[in-house]
Formats: sequence, structure tokens, C-alpha cells
Amino acid sequence: MQKHNSLLELKGISKGFSGIPVLKNINLDIQPGEVHILLGENGAGKSTLIKIMTGAYSKDVGEIYWEGKKVEINGPSDAMDLGIATIYQELNLIPELTVYENMFLGRELKTGAKLPFLNHKEMRKKAVKYLRVLGQDISPDVKVSSLGIGQQQLVEIAKALTIDAKLIIMDEPTSSLSASEAEQLLRTVEELRKQGIAIVYISHKLEELKRIGDRITILRDGTKIETLPVKETSTEKMIQLMVGRTLEDKYPKETFQLGKEALHVENLYLKGSGAGISFTAYQGQILGISGLVGAGRTELARGVFGVDPIQSGKVYVFGQEVKIKSPKDAIQAGLAFITEDRKGEGLILDQTLNFNMTIASLKKFKKGVFIQQDQLKKASSDYIRELKVRPNDIEKLARKLSGGNQQKVVIAKWLSTEAKVFIFDEPTRGIDVGAKVEVYRLINSLVKNGSVVIIISSELPEILGICDRILVMSEGKITADFLREDANQERIMKAATGGI
Repeated sequence: MQKHNSLLELKGISKGFSGIPVLKNINLDIQPGEVHILLGENGAGKSTLIKIMTGAYSKDVGEIYWEGKKVEINGPSDAMDLGIATIYQELNLIPELTVYENMFLGRELKTGAKLPFLNHKEMRKKAVKYLRVLGQDISPDVKVSSLGIGQQQLVEIAKALTIDAKLIIMDEPTSSLSASEAEQLLRTVEELRKQGIAIVYISHKLEELKRIGDRITILRDGTKIETLPVKETSTEKMIQLMVGRTLEDKYPKETFQLGKEALHVENLYLKGSGAGISFTAYQGQILGISGLVGAGRTELARGVFGVDPIQSGKVYVFGQEVKIKSPKDAIQAGLAFITEDRKGEGLILDQTLNFNMTIASLKKFKKGVFIQQDQLKKASSDYIRELKVRPNDIEKLARKLSGGNQQKVVIAKWLSTEAKVFIFDEPTRGIDVGAKVEVYRLINSLVKNGSVVIIISSELPEILGICDRILVMSEGKITADFLREDANQERIMKAATGGI
């Protein structure tokens, strides 16, 4: 890649909270027209660094240069004026406004100086122009709520172009996208690079980084470890630098003796499905459920757990038929459901770890009409120690934790119910490589102790790496049932697309 003068340069940036250092003497330069990857485990300092770049946080120490000139970024408006835009993992769009209204929100175009009315015609025209730059023909007049997540992501990028952004920061942009939507976004990144726009790209999906990245800066514990050319850096090297150790095996698979039938679902009809679903999960076996987005995997889990009503069918737990009409019934039957949306459904973010870990099992801690607070706190402290939750403070608010640690708190919540059947929906989405390995080891320990684990995942390497048996779904039906040794990506994808 051709060497340019830096677009953005950070020199000696440090930041702390309550006396605890989060960033330590960070030096970083971003060049025009490059895709610069920021890689690090959750808690490494990536989010804090981009918040300093965008003015959401102020630096404690250090200097910032934009196109060679020293600048102060004291707020998001300063960053926007320079030409810095950010696409966050959680999109910053108003669903009930139209595409063009979102793109110009807060910077609406006016008709004249004396009687300034909103110039809707010009905003629509410019919205179409910027969407076409991204190869999109989305109507500027549709409500954002009518678009899929992938298209909403592209609207966010088009919104960035309306401020003539020279640098776009993307934080885990493909974490909630289907394979086709992710492919469209990656092509968009490549197109933006051709136009000379710099991208700072944060992702844990190493295959994406290898495809689109020019340089990679690796952070660990708030410190910059190294900046390297992506094409000359192996995946193994990236992981080693990121976690400070070599991960011999991304999927620490253990094999256990096959036990008795634990969960049997018989001829289950979900709302809108045209076929009954039947399957059995056994002790000693991790059962994976694969399929494309919209195949019905999450709907199946929600039906079994009583979140959504089922039309007909039977559920047996360790040979006994159970009537599950609500999550309360499922919990009493020994089921646990670790949902895909840990922030929206798995946790109460503004409550403590202590509260979140015990909310599903308060009955255990009751004596008469009172909750035994000392026992409750002891149980939470034990889970924090066993699962290595960081920070190890039961009074910490759940929203203050990294994604990987939040996932551990959700798992602890269900462990406290003494469940025997655990359904994990996208268990490692949005968490880093090191945290993924810890989750896999925890899953192994659950199976070792006699629990049954069912994993729903869109990541084929994860399904193949950790599961003993794999069900494939397509259009609400199970289209294949593979043992691990008989499965590969091609066979799974063929079954997922309706092939035999």
C-alpha cells in the first residue's frame, strides 16, 4: 500500500476511570484510504480508544493530530466537523423516521435564510445520491423500521457520507448480519477504500480482517502491542499477540460417554410452520443446530422453552412428558435458555451482577417471606470465582462488563437454577477469541457433570469444532442429522439450503 501522510495521529494517549488506567500511552496513525484493524480481547481498550477519537470521552494525556495539525476533540460535533463518523454495533437510527430523515437528522437542509423551511426535496435527492455511491437503491421515503439489519447498516454508512466523512469507524459491523448482508458490507468497505476514505474496523471475525485489512493494531490490557501489515500476519500470530499466549486449539473439544435420553421433542408444530419437528438430545453429547438466518432455529428454542406458543407436540425431559406453556414451566422442568440477545433478554443491564445471577432462582434463597441475602451473595461470589468473571465485584452493574463477561453472568444465572438441559443461542456472538475458549470449556464442564447442551450457531467452524452431533434446519424443518465425523461445511450448507 502506498504510504501517505497520516490522516489521524494519536500520540501518547492515556485514559483512566476512578484512578484505574484503561489506556496507557497509545500511539496510532491512520492513513487516508486504508482499512486499519483494531484487534483485542473485550476489555483491551478498543471502545475507549474509539470514543476518544470521536469525542465521546476526553483523553487524560496525549495529543491528537488531524491531517498534520494538532486538534482537540471535545465532543462528537468536533469529530463530525473534522470528518470522523462512527457506525456502532447498536445502530443509531430512529426506526419510525424515513431513510432520508435519519440521514440528515440534526443537520437538516433548509430552503432559504429568511423563511427557512426544511428542504425535503433536496434531502431526498442527496440521500439517493449517497445510497447509490454504496450501490444501494433503497427508497429514501421508506421507514427505517421496514429495512433489514444489513440495509440499516448501509443507511448508517450513507449517513456518514453526508458529512463528507474522511474516516469512518466501524465497531463489530457484521456481528448481527446474515452471510449475504455481511458480504455486501465488506464489498462496501472495499469500495469506500477505493474512494480514499479511511476505515477503522473492529471485529473478532479474523477471516474478515484478513480479507479487507491493510494494517492491524493489536491492543492488550490497554496497551498497544504492535501494528503490523495484515497480509503478512498469520491468524495464529494475531491470536497470540491479542491474548498473550498461544491458543493451541480454538475449540477445546472433549469427548464423553453417550448417556441416556435427556430431551425429546416429538412432532412439535410452531406457529406458521408446515411440518412437525422431532429430535432427541442425549447426555454426554453436545447437540448443534445449524441453518441459515430465518431457518427457524431460534423459533424452535423459544417454542421448547415456552417463550412462544406452540400449536401442538410433546416435550419429554428425562423420559417424563412436561407441559411447557411459559418460561416458568420450562425452568421448573430443568431447562435453561441462554438467548442470542444477552443485553436485551439475558440481563437487566442496570442491575448488579448479584441481582442478575440469582433473579431466576430466588426461590432457593427464601426462608419464609424473606430472602437470605448472605447466602444469595455467597452463591454469586462463588459463580464469579468459578467462571472467572471480570471485574470480580458482585455489586458491579451488568452494563459495565465486556461482552464475554456478560455472557458468563447469563450462564451463571441459569446455573443457579440447577438446570439440566442448556440451550445456547449464538453463545459466542460478539465476544473475543479468548472469551470464546472459556465459554467452550464451560460447556464441556456442563456436559461432563451430566447436563445436556444444545448449541444454535451461525458459525459453521464453531458448530463443527464443538458439537458431537449436528441438526440442520431449513424453512422450519430439520433437513439433516449428522454425527460430527460425518459432517463438513459443504454437507451442512447443502442441507441448510434445502438440498439432500
